[in-house]
Amino acid sequence: MFTGIIEAVGQIQRMQPRGGDVRLYVHTGKLDLSDVKLGDSIAVNGVCLTAVELPGDGFWADVSQETIRRSALSNLKEGSRVNLEKALTPASRLGGHLVSGHVDGVGKVLTLEQDARSWHFRIEAPASLAKYIAEKGSITVDGISLTVNAVEGAIFHLNIVPHTMQETVMGDYQPGTTVNLEVDVIARYLERLLLGDKAAEPGTDSNISMAFLADNGFLKS
Repeated sequence: MFTGIIEAVGQIQRMQPRGGDVRLYVHTGKLDLSDVKLGDSIAVNGVCLTAVELPGDGFWADVSQETIRRSALSNLKEGSRVNLEKALTPASRLGGHLVSGHVDGVGKVLTLEQDARSWHFRIEAPASLAKYIAEKGSITVDGISLTVNAVEGAIFHLNIVPHTMQETVMGDYQPGTTVNLEVDVIARYLERLLLGDKAAEPGTDSNISMAFLADNGFLKS
């Protein structure tokens, strides 16, 4: 688990094809690796990866075809900057929100414009994720815990303060940039819970609607 509070910006230095998938080397910059062991998890742009080698100034990790297909890591190249966060410990501050490091989908930056000293972003999520994104709710973008300011269908708005722009890869974003999205894990579990016994039936889709909520007593008439 992670918090979505980025600890450092690293750089992809090597990408090696390995039997159909990829092994990559991440230079970790100012990230303190003194307490990291082989097998530990590090989030790279919000994707939980396992450190398989620790040469000193970074780590090697294997990236499966599943991760390549379902995340924006497929668009990275040697030299790309990436957000980094080590996994939570029992003593960690929970400054953002609970983040699993399991990407739900890939979004796209539509627009960005300066708003006083901050930046206003509009990002389009896959249609299947729209129901999990709520105004003033939490969302993870490339591993960053952020608050949704407004929602228009599958498009959500963010206001990004100067510190976040400087300390994460959001300063590199342009219209068209693809980003990893992870919705609030509580919304995911709540949807599954609302299915009740139907969750055990093969082929049951999670299709929670206002009518479903009303029929099951979650809305007052």
